[in-house]
Amino acid sequence: QVQLVDSGGGSVQAGGSLSISCSAYGYTDGVHSWGWFRQAPGKEREGVAGIVPYYTRTIYADSVNGRFTISQDNAKSTLYLQMNLLKPEDTAMYYCAASNQYLSNTWLLTGVRYGYWGQGTQVNVSS
Repeated sequence: QVQLVDSGGGSVQAGGSLSISCSAYGYTDGVHSWGWFRQAPGKEREGVAGIVPYYTRTIYADSVNGRFTISQDNAKSTLYLQMNLLKPEDTAMYYCAASNQYLSNTWLLTGVRYGYWGQGTQVNVSS
């Protein structure tokens, strides 16, 4: 079992930066893929970024590519999402997720293959 705790959300003006974190507890050695997702009110959940550390592979949604960076510490205990040049449309609840599978790029930004989820952290970007 793995428990994920999201933190670091807050409010920022457009053009600013914010870093959110996901602390992982439990048997993290069995986790091979990690992702960040977000959901705004009235909208569907959207995959934002994914990482498969063993293959040093990352993928980003087109909407955040070049602005967001996903990373993980070597101990596999914390997942990060550095968000730069934030826009009002980035406003959402952000969730980290973990999977025991080595997910392909097709599935990294799709939530159905993830078995563990954080509780979410709110990010608000004002114009």
